[in-house]
Amino acid sequence: MEALLVSTGIVAIAEIGDKTQLLSLVLVARYRRPLPIIFGILFATLLNHGLAGALGAWIRSLLAPETLRWILALSFFAMAAWALRPDRPDERTRFGERYGVFAVTLVAFFLVEIGDKTQIATIALAARYDALFAVVLGTTAGMLLANAPVVLLADRVAAKVPYRLIRYIAAGLFLLSGALTLLA
Repeated sequence: MEALLVSTGIVAIAEIGDKTQLLSLVLVARYRRPLPIIFGILFATLLNHGLAGALGAWIRSLLAPETLRWILALSFFAMAAWALRPDRPDERTRFGERYGVFAVTLVAFFLVEIGDKTQIATIALAARYDALFAVVLGTTAGMLLANAPVVLLADRVAAKVPYRLIRYIAAGLFLLSGALTLLA
């Protein structure tokens, strides 16, 4: 249960102000079809974070616990620094409209998440916890918690969310995760 809750919380907060939220805004502004966009986010995240989680579990099986603990702590500290850097829309998010809203969202979100801080966090969390399913479920839930409201409330959310403050909170949570990993 801890793996699920920690994974959900870290990703939900880390995603606020992330490029995937910008992508959500772009998609909803362009297509005005929230349900296919939300389902595209769900399936893209399950696939991307499932692969990332499997990599993290594999890494856990290769390394000694003490070595893994230091690597994980350093990766959480690096993610804290990364969280402070604002994201910008990316040209990789464009995909032919002829495939439909769901397919466009699926491909765009999968590609945008490659190498993103939440994908790296999923790898680290799967390496930290011996609970791959809970980690992937949690990171996916966190992604949806951060992006579904943006899709559903696009204009109102964009005008009221203090992105800078949220980035600082996310960085603080990554720092705390790194410190707790060293203390464990």
